Amino acid sequence: MVNYTDNNQIRLVGTIVSEKTFSHEVYGEGFYMFDLEVPRLSDTSDVIPVIVSERLLSGQNFNVGAKVVIDGQYRSYNNIINEKNKLVLTVFVKEIREQVEDDKNQNSNEIILNGFVCKKPIYRTTPFGREIADILLAVNRAYNKSDYIPCIAWGRNARFCQNLEVGQSVKIYGRIQSRQYEKKLEDGSSEIRRAYEVSVSKMELDREQNKNDGEDTENVNKVDNNSSADQLIS
Repeated sequence: MVNYTDNNQIRLVGTIVSEKTFSHEVYGEGFYMFDLEVPRLSDTSDVIPVIVSERLLSGQNFNVGAKVVIDGQYRSYNNIINEKNKLVLTVFVKEIREQVEDDKNQNSNEIILNGFVCKKPIYRTTPFGREIADILLAVNRAYNKSDYIPCIAWGRNARFCQNLEVGQSVKIYGRIQSRQYEKKLEDGSSEIRRAYEVSVSKMELDREQNKNDGEDTENVNKVDNNSSADQLIS
């Protein structure tokens, strides 16, 4: 039996920065959303939307300003706005607890994904010569569902992505990052929006899965930007 939990794992350590709002209900169980601010090493932070069951919130004081540790999965779903599909990304909480002193010494934003390349990665360079590749990863979960997670790779990882083919199984290590951008609207006005993606620090082909799928992976090696000058520091 496949353990889908292993395909999609995330840990966040941060501060709740918004009030909880009702999201939806499944079989009588309510789910709520809030934003979590997660610090980066560069003294900036990412603001990440989180969804959590009322069952995990019961009897807990998880209000604005609370510092928490979250374990869960990165999920996606389509939201139809003005007859257009929009991919919405949230962290689905499996466990939540208050921070303790030992949590200050661990990585505050860590994600591991094991999925399949959905479309040919887009490789490009910035005006300053930095190499970037965009990857869309389909991560399977139970009940024949999949989450579609946009990822961004830099430097040697970006070059590695040039050789990936649709359908190959890839394991990615990284962090969730948020960024603001200006969206031009049809009436000529603009608004500030926030996008989310997984910033890749290390990636490798799943040799066993690709072997089962008939892929030739003999000459493909793991790429790890943690030991490279190409690593993005943001």
